[in-house]
Amino acid sequence: MSLEKVLLDLKKGKVAPCYLLYGEEEYLIQEALGDILDLLVPASDRDFGLFFIDGSEADFDLLRDRLSTPSLLGGAKVVVVKNTEIFQSKENLGNLIQKIRENLGEHPDKAVRSFQSFLKLSGFAWEDLQGGGWQKITDEQWRRAVEDDPGEDRHKWLPRIVEICAGRGMTSGGDADISDSFEKLLADGLPAGNCLILTAEAVDRRKKIFKVIDKKGVILHFGAIKGEAATRETLKSEARRLLQACGKSLTSGAWAALGKKTGFQLRPSLNELEKLIVFAGEKPVIGEEDVEAVVEKTREDRIFDLTNALGEKNAPAALLALQGLLDQGEPPLMILSMVSIEIRMLLQASILVQSGKLPPATPGMEFPVFQKKIYPAVSAMAESLPGKDFLPGKNPYVIYKALGNCRRFSYPVLLGYLEDLVEMDRSMKSSATDPRILLERFLIKACA
Repeated sequence: MSLEKVLLDLKKGKVAPCYLLYGEEEYLIQEALGDILDLLVPASDRDFGLFFIDGSEADFDLLRDRLSTPSLLGGAKVVVVKNTEIFQSKENLGNLIQKIRENLGEHPDKAVRSFQSFLKLSGFAWEDLQGGGWQKITDEQWRRAVEDDPGEDRHKWLPRIVEICAGRGMTSGGDADISDSFEKLLADGLPAGNCLILTAEAVDRRKKIFKVIDKKGVILHFGAIKGEAATRETLKSEARRLLQACGKSLTSGAWAALGKKTGFQLRPSLNELEKLIVFAGEKPVIGEEDVEAVVEKTREDRIFDLTNALGEKNAPAALLALQGLLDQGEPPLMILSMVSIEIRMLLQASILVQSGKLPPATPGMEFPVFQKKIYPAVSAMAESLPGKDFLPGKNPYVIYKALGNCRRFSYPVLLGYLEDLVEMDRSMKSSATDPRILLERFLIKACA
């Protein structure tokens, strides 16, 4: 069923006893949840008619008590369980492990939640994993518990998540699977006017609880939006809805400026749009100047600031750009990749300079002079190279900056930096060292 059909039914008074909203697009799930709640529970009744429960810490007895009794005011009573884990099964273990790996550095809270789910489903006891106990798991035991993950790299992520959980005082792996209790609750029926809403990121559609809700309630899927065009269309639709609700509009220039700064990504773009609406105040139209005043530098701008400062050996500017990228939520591994590319470009530029195949260049040469005297010789080399990954195939300005900056570094030093970057990559993926500290140390060293 579509969200539009669900909302239309609610307006007609057709309320299902249970709704499941799931998928990768968390923003769309939250927006849909808000739309449904607006029709189910008036704002004036929410103190006694609306209850939220964290799915990772759900107390089923409390949930049952909430749903089994009518509202004190006699109207609708809605219980929302956010990020529930009851739809996961052993078939999801591989996905859970992947989420633990991905979130260890940037989103430890998410990694911990996924690990708790992993413990519930795999059968491994939290008590047995602490204090190095995870090392006692044999390959055979791992294969029996996790069929779709070979476990060859578990020594990289498992000790890190165990350390994080122990540091947070975790005492157990969580409660056992309570999906059977949910099934019985829904099968017995809820009092008239009571409604259960569940949100989840991933589900195993083969689980009985999923089929029970599909039969007795409503299921809405918000899968990942695929393709740039589809993402933009979804963003336009959500932005239009948000602007209309606030009585505002966006000029074409403002839309283009916003997209440039956010990459037209759904959540970042809408988050910035909400800031713009507040900033605009009574103004009905949001212009390009508002975007420039409110929305921070683009990801691309900050990456350029970082690599440019590195090439110029400007440590304060490099650290400031790094801080900006991390504040914008850029993954440290992505930043490491950009730094590595810059070092490789400087290394290739150094080789070109030492080759003697370039026309003589004077220090401080202006870009137009470079384009006329030096670039044709470099561009000619690109024809014999496979692809554009090599410096001669890059944008002329990139080549100009690399040839100018490489003179600040010796060839052996640049080679040493590549070894440092490989070691940093290993550390970020296999140790508990703060990635920020690793990046800061390298930038200070390279700019010294």
